[in-house]
Amino acid sequence: MTTIKYAVTFILVCLISFAMFSFQTSNEKTIYQFKMKNIDGKDVSLSQYKGKVLVIVNVASECGYTPQYELLQKFYDQYKTKGVEILGFPANNFMGQEPGTDAEIKTFCTSKYHVTFPMFSKISVKGSDMHPLYKFLTNKSENGTVDESVSWNFNKYVIDKNGKVVAHFASKIKPTDEGFLKMIDELLK
Repeated sequence: MTTIKYAVTFILVCLISFAMFSFQTSNEKTIYQFKMKNIDGKDVSLSQYKGKVLVIVNVASECGYTPQYELLQKFYDQYKTKGVEILGFPANNFMGQEPGTDAEIKTFCTSKYHVTFPMFSKISVKGSDMHPLYKFLTNKSENGTVDESVSWNFNKYVIDKNGKVVAHFASKIKPTDEGFLKMIDELLK
């Protein structure tokens, strides 16, 4: 009789554990929950990037870091066939350094820096009007791992193949920096 009690207790514990794990797994937030407007105003579900490593960058056209567009494009040319996507989000949160319309930003990026990676409609990445995407990227309570606010233009958030935020790189970290490239290479394995 005691053996049966232990067996039943063991089975119940296993079922409860499985149910709790399933509940946690199904409720985990990922980048894939967001639908954004691209620079042309079309809806884009970020779930289309499942299975890819993402680099999400808040960009600006009139910033000291703006030349990073060139480095980002070179990085993209080298890594896009390996499974990396860069998603550029123009933002005017820092000293008005992105004053243009989406059309003006697109023209600037494509004509001056020949940007081919996906660009999205201008959003706010900081403050009371912060877009929910950036609330997710910058708050550990939302994403589960990273608690790093956007400090300036060209901050980079790295997302793994499962849609989880895994790292933040400040503006001064270029996409050619050894530590950045090492992390991307590790995530691609």
